[in-house]
Amino acid sequence: MDTIDAMRVFVAVVERNGFSAAAEALDLSTTAVTRQIAALEKRLSARLLNRTTRRVSPTSTGAAYYQRCVQLLAEFDELEASVGAQALQPSGRLRINAPVSYGITRLAPLLPGYCARYPQVELDLSLADRVVDMVEEGFDLAIRITRQPSPSLIARRLAQARISLCAAPSYLARRGTPATPQDLAGHECLAYEYGGDSWPLRGPQGEVNVPLNPHMRANNGEVLREAAIAGMGIIAQPDFIISQALDDGRLVPVLPDWEVPPIGIHAVYASRSHLAPKVRSFIDYLVEQLGGDGDAG
Repeated sequence: MDTIDAMRVFVAVVERNGFSAAAEALDLSTTAVTRQIAALEKRLSARLLNRTTRRVSPTSTGAAYYQRCVQLLAEFDELEASVGAQALQPSGRLRINAPVSYGITRLAPLLPGYCARYPQVELDLSLADRVVDMVEEGFDLAIRITRQPSPSLIARRLAQARISLCAAPSYLARRGTPATPQDLAGHECLAYEYGGDSWPLRGPQGEVNVPLNPHMRANNGEVLREAAIAGMGIIAQPDFIISQALDDGRLVPVLPDWEVPPIGIHAVYASRSHLAPKVRSFIDYLVEQLGGDGDAG
């Protein structure tokens, strides 16, 4: 027996002074109503209703129980309505993980607009260049900059980043300017820790894969940018990290006829089932602002 349903039946019987009227109001059979009341009285070990051929009325115990039922059912309905509203309206704490440089240069400027649109959402942004375990570490959503998102996650493309080879003028003056991808083997290259052991390039002669024996590795692109600006070597970094340094001449392009294939920027999350409004709204907002494509599921 469902206690909430039984309480609703009991209230209907009391308020309509009979089983038949209650059955009609609840769209139940009179037999079903009678059984619900009998089961409720049995469970409570108390007589709740006086029954005569003309009318049904609550006993003193039933009258007290009726008052509590009305109060509890009202609170229960209010609770369900509140939860239902929250399920539809973006709200609550939204835990996001993003790479450090992208989070600072591209994501951070977008956050005030999202917060203004969805004031009931509390943003909790964690920046780290390592690949976090979203489920284990409790993240609702992560921004991944990768050519191949994990097949265990749902991914929605937000944008793409152009990657360029560049170096400081001081370095090229000291070591010379590479003319071909093969020339990179004789240069000091600065590699991103999570970027693999080679640089894929495509250009006039097609596609080549340049093996790396880096002079330095780092797990953060801004560190590599600053090292390159200081004349330590050549880097391959995305536009959101190096564009300003290229614009002001602190870095200059290397092998401008060759490019590293662009890399996708994705919002990833663990499950398509029952995607929370706070997650969906944030992804949709990023797509709107960044011009991505795809479907959040």
